[in-house]
Amino acid sequence: MKIYTKTGDKGQTALYGGTRVSKASARVDSYGNIDELNSFIGIAKSHIEDEEVLRQLKKIQFDLFTVGSEAATPVDKLMLANGKSRLPLVISDVEIEELENWMDAFDEKVEPLQYFILPGGGKPATFLHAARTICRRAERSLVFLNESEEVRPELIKYLNRLSDYLFVLARYISKINNEPEEYWNPNER
Repeated sequence: MKIYTKTGDKGQTALYGGTRVSKASARVDSYGNIDELNSFIGIAKSHIEDEEVLRQLKKIQFDLFTVGSEAATPVDKLMLANGKSRLPLVISDVEIEELENWMDAFDEKVEPLQYFILPGGGKPATFLHAARTICRRAERSLVFLNESEEVRPELIKYLNRLSDYLFVLARYISKINNEPEEYWNPNER
């Protein structure tokens, strides 16, 4: 089987369920941003040695495929004619709570925030900060999509929580790698 199909050569693609849309559509943009986020998390992973963090990030990458598959599926196509779900998995409050628990554990190990943090802190933390900003873009694109087509609120909530997790994780990684954080302190200009 060849990887190329040539079906998108005219700027259209098929959503999960068969509907063809422009590659510039809000839906395609949203799951493209999710895919980019997943790739940046992969880059960050390649610079991280902590086994627990790597396990969490692998789970998050798996969950992002779940988010992306739902983002690629119009809500009216989520259920098959026989009443069963088209998708084998969907994001739920379980995955959101998992992020919150991981975040709380890392947050206990870093200094309390007093100022905004400049993105940086060594390669792994810098890539996590970049992933965080891509996550915010993915979240915004799902919110934008939701203004014209229904999106399950759990998807937006998951990405919102994930961006917070990536921020706290970047701080934690900076700490365990002895990389100092730089602050945006308007009084020190």
